[in-house]
Amino acid sequence: MNRRKFLRIAGSAGVIFAATGAGIGAFVTTRNPEAAQLPWAKAGSHYADPMRSALSYAILAPNPHNRQPWVVDLQSSTEAVLTCDLQRLLPATDPFSRQIIIGLGCFLELFAQAASHNGYRAQIVLFPEGEPGDQLTAMPVAKLKLIEDPQILPDPLFAHALHRRTNRNRYDTARSLSQGDLTKITSVTEPSVSSVGVIQGPQLQELRDLTREALRDELLDPKAYQESIELMRIGRAEIEANPDGISLGGAFLETLSFVGVLNRKELADPDSSAFQFGLDMADDQALSSMGFVWINTMGNSRHEQISAGRNYLRIALRVTGLGLSMQPMSQALQEYTAMQPHYQKVHSMLAKNPGERVQMLARLGYADMTAPSPRWALSTRTRSR
Repeated sequence: MNRRKFLRIAGSAGVIFAATGAGIGAFVTTRNPEAAQLPWAKAGSHYADPMRSALSYAILAPNPHNRQPWVVDLQSSTEAVLTCDLQRLLPATDPFSRQIIIGLGCFLELFAQAASHNGYRAQIVLFPEGEPGDQLTAMPVAKLKLIEDPQILPDPLFAHALHRRTNRNRYDTARSLSQGDLTKITSVTEPSVSSVGVIQGPQLQELRDLTREALRDELLDPKAYQESIELMRIGRAEIEANPDGISLGGAFLETLSFVGVLNRKELADPDSSAFQFGLDMADDQALSSMGFVWINTMGNSRHEQISAGRNYLRIALRVTGLGLSMQPMSQALQEYTAMQPHYQKVHSMLAKNPGERVQMLARLGYADMTAPSPRWALSTRTRSR
């Protein structure tokens, strides 16, 4: 964020003083929520049994609004049951929990890759008590079993697991993506889904415009936006106290929070500078997209949603390995009323067969690497007998 925009938004001598005072260096160096990022450092090496070791990577998977909806009942060092925490759903923006299930699919893919890295084959039985309908229940999402297999080959994508990020910054519009990179990205998906991308031409601009409009409409929808506001963690203390949701951290944002420019009341006010700042950021995200990739399934069953998540994780790791950045821009795919025009438009653009469902849509580009997103410790997401 440049200084001119800082002054335009903050607009007070107190903020200017805070940003230029002698103590700013020390302030900046203490704003990183290190405690909330510890799971990234602890993954794998701090766990003796194979189940916890694989799960310590799985909890780093991308998921909607960083809700981290997974709960794992540990049955032994090689067996467990995955369920969904029904208190971590997104009823306003994800009324059928499709995105939550996709996030659990990401979790399962990273779990399987971590297991193979340690010489175990992950046996995953989805929905052992039946596939849920429109609303999720407490029934298991998957039964997990690790089987030692000296012949198993680790997935090379796993090498990028600890470096994967969801990068929400503006992307470098001076750096184009190559067709070769796009082919490498879409080639890692399994036959259960189709993945396609675009890096140039009219369709790229159409998707920039569509994702911008959908993102703006979500911010302008009171119920949907309020759901996001309630999940915002502003500043290091809030992030470390609740390392989930939407993190608003760093020295700049904490300074705005300290002087009252950035808070939930201001963020919820469509006439405030903070709200306009959010709209500007949304525009920057969509319009700086240098490519898009999407994942389709032939239907919209819970099994297919899991498959979409597993394959999104694979794409995310390939993107990371190529030195690129990626961010989901799936607002137009959501099922609540305000998204219906965008939903119809994106499916008319990207779905070619009757009943085909666009499950994920993400932007691509080059950007500076960001810090890892906060995570709850593994011990808080597991239950033992």
